[in-house]
Amino acid sequence: MRRPHHPFATIPPVSVPQNSAVLVITLDGAPLTLEAMALVARGGARIELGAEARRRMEASRAVVERAAAGSEPVYGVNTGFGSLAKVRIGRDDLRALQRNLIRSHASGVGEMLPSSTVRAMMAALAASLARGMSGVRPAVVEQLGRMLEADVIPIVPSRGSVGASGDLAPLAHLALALMGEGDSTLLGLLTRTGHALKARGIEPLELDAKEGLALINGTHAMAAIGGLALLTAERVVRAAVRSAALAMDACLASDAFLDERLHAARGQPGQIEVAAMLRRELDGSRIVQSHRENDPRVQDPYSLRCTPQVLGAAIDALRFVRGVVERELGGVTDNPLVFPSGAGVDRDIVSGGNFHGMPLAIALDLAAIALAPVAGIAERRIYWVLGGADPFTKLAPHLAHEPGLTSGLMISQYAAAACCNELQTLCTPACVANIPTCAGIEDYNSFGATSAHKFDRAVRLARTVVAIELLCMTEALERHRPLTSGPRVEAVAALVREVAPASTDDRPPAPLIASIDALIDAGAFDESPHRP
Repeated sequence: MRRPHHPFATIPPVSVPQNSAVLVITLDGAPLTLEAMALVARGGARIELGAEARRRMEASRAVVERAAAGSEPVYGVNTGFGSLAKVRIGRDDLRALQRNLIRSHASGVGEMLPSSTVRAMMAALAASLARGMSGVRPAVVEQLGRMLEADVIPIVPSRGSVGASGDLAPLAHLALALMGEGDSTLLGLLTRTGHALKARGIEPLELDAKEGLALINGTHAMAAIGGLALLTAERVVRAAVRSAALAMDACLASDAFLDERLHAARGQPGQIEVAAMLRRELDGSRIVQSHRENDPRVQDPYSLRCTPQVLGAAIDALRFVRGVVERELGGVTDNPLVFPSGAGVDRDIVSGGNFHGMPLAIALDLAAIALAPVAGIAERRIYWVLGGADPFTKLAPHLAHEPGLTSGLMISQYAAAACCNELQTLCTPACVANIPTCAGIEDYNSFGATSAHKFDRAVRLARTVVAIELLCMTEALERHRPLTSGPRVEAVAALVREVAPASTDDRPPAPLIASIDALIDAGAFDESPHRP
């Protein structure tokens, strides 16, 4: 079905309102932080080109213009692309070459990327170009900045990148919008890009030599998708640690396995950190004190006892992933690159493979794998508390108020199991399989964009499982009243109760899970507002 267009025919050109609350990020060649990219993604910051970055861009642009005026073949400037690189292009056709490149490569398929992700792509792309190694004019970065500020956001299909010669297809759709072509959203409504730019008083950009290639020959799509997902994953893991602490008191677990000496003996940093966090969460718990004596149990199940080891390993892995993503956001992934030295075009324009997405692909595949045990161990704790396997806790099966007449949270565990099963399928790495492209000249691809999409989906599934655990463990904690946990655990339970009030009968858990999921996504469990 053809998508409707809203041409904004009645909207006159308007100036972009200046919002003093919007942070200005000056692109000066420094790495774009994950947090800064996320701020641009949600509309809380705009970008502008710094003076030193402009100088570097103008210097590298002069090299490209000399190459365009010369007679020697220079890839991306006066040749075809990929397997067509041996075809020479005349000077009169250099702009048409770049325009045709963008049009022909805009072949993305599948559902559209969220506008926030596209905004992140635009910020990452602008920051890379501003480093002055791509040979584009400052006007290209300025066009990206104008469109972000005016909220003209390209429509970008999510699939089509093989993650090697850059994220060609998705970035081509983005670049198409800079030229005033294709579809975009303006104020969240779908329209033709040309109409949106006109409404905002922005002229379409005519691409010059090499500029089209520079716009699409980078890893900015996978970096944006993976980077935003990573920030969410970090919130999920922080919530998972706090949920685990809640589970320990809900299940009347011992705190002996959190002994600092035990974790120091192994020396794994994430494990040591999680154990310390759990000790802090449980500090002041009257529930722990209530069963220190006369408890017939010798050891708790792995899902409780091994929480520091499991969540700590995930934290260590995600920290490695963050390092890879941050380096990518501080690098230049174009090809060829321009290094103005005055030594001549053959020395100043260097072809290579910085566009290859394997660094991100491996890292983002690892990130999805790291989240599987975060969700998996949470699901096992859910199973443990609902299954009534430990009679010492005196918890009713499935936390039902009248077992048999009511089913309690029985099917919440099913939902968690379903999420874990799907998450397990997402742990098959995308980066280990290869499908050649471009008539064999691009014969080893990373499929890093697939890795990013898988990771993004894995994050959402893991977040839901942790939300289910928070719901179940808050309910279980209530069954131990009048005993109370430590102030920090009680603060977590209070947050859950804000969106999932206590009940005395069966009710649909789905909206409760969704509300807790939203709290995790918003970072509510990073540091509880109820914390003393």
